[in-house]
Amino acid sequence: MERLGGLSRPWGWCLAAVALGGALVATNPDEQDFEEFAGEQLVRLLDEELCDQGGLPMVARLLIQNCSELVQGQERVLGSLALQGSTRTNGGVFSLYSTQLGGQSLLPGLRIPRYRILTLGVAGQLVMLQASADEG
Repeated sequence: MERLGGLSRPWGWCLAAVALGGALVATNPDEQDFEEFAGEQLVRLLDEELCDQGGLPMVARLLIQNCSELVQGQERVLGSLALQGSTRTNGGVFSLYSTQLGGQSLLPGLRIPRYRILTLGVAGQLVMLQASADEG
């Protein structure tokens, strides 16, 4: 049997698989990573929905001069809310975050959309797999 670095090939592949698995476990994004990611994503979504697409009622638009700045200033709060509304399934080498938030009324006639988001965390990265919004 051919040898690779003093080990037979099956052992070499086993060691490589264990090393890869260990690296994935070590880089599995934790709750703090998710909170930062979720805050960034929610700011983007809310900015588009409320500010760019005219989701605010006319009265609110008259009172709020810079909608985008206001929304962007809430990134940490939104990330914390997302973490509170999330369930983490930790698979060791990856994590799945299932998030449900929103649906609350801010002002008469203004309801925050209800968001449902599924996020995969693996190898130090977070990726939204599914996102949906409804009017709550």
